[in-house]
Amino acid sequence: MMLRHMEYMKQMASKLDNEEDTVKYLSGSKKEDMVNHPAHYNKAGIETIDAIGAATNEGFKYYLQGNILKYIWRYEYKNGVEDLEKAQWYLNKLIEVTNDKS
Repeated sequence: MMLRHMEYMKQMASKLDNEEDTVKYLSGSKKEDMVNHPAHYNKAGIETIDAIGAATNEGFKYYLQGNILKYIWRYEYKNGVEDLEKAQWYLNKLIEVTNDKS
């Protein structure tokens, strides 16, 4: 299990912009990103969004649409710009999923 987690961590680190960010990410000293990779959505090396995609299959795009609406609907009353960034994240994911199916 630990080996699988380390492989996942290396994969995620490879997506970072530079070596300094990679070192911070792997050492755990990088500030938590509440929009793109909140720690509470990554347990046992599996991103929650990936598990939901696998479990919902064709319904995944509807899940993404619902989250886009949720974050846009509440942004003025709850987390402001952070909620708009989350809505944008889900929109980008929806675009990615839609392009992958084309």
